[in-house]
Amino acid sequence: MIETEVIRRPLITEKTTIQREDGRTIVLEVAMRATKVEIKQAVERLLGSKVSSVRTSINHGKIKRQGRFAGQRPDWKKAYVRLRAGEKVPEFLEGA
Repeated sequence: MIETEVIRRPLITEKTTIQREDGRTIVLEVAMRATKVEIKQAVERLLGSKVSSVRTSINHGKIKRQGRFAGQRPDWKKAYVRLRAGEKVPEFLEGA
């Protein structure tokens, strides 16, 4: 997979903001088929920071209703990327 296909977007929530305060953790939405190795390589190439570990989790889509019709949002994958000691989060992700 190409780096831009692996990483979809950074996740900005209250929980991820608290995790990012240590200065070493980035939380990203990634492609469902992306492996930990592919995620690590994509982050190192795109952001220029060395990665120490990657943890992933799959979030299942919620069932939503519109009147009597029910549908399901798609499942998606989240990656917690921990940078090596001494590495900093890129500045464009700081304010996000």
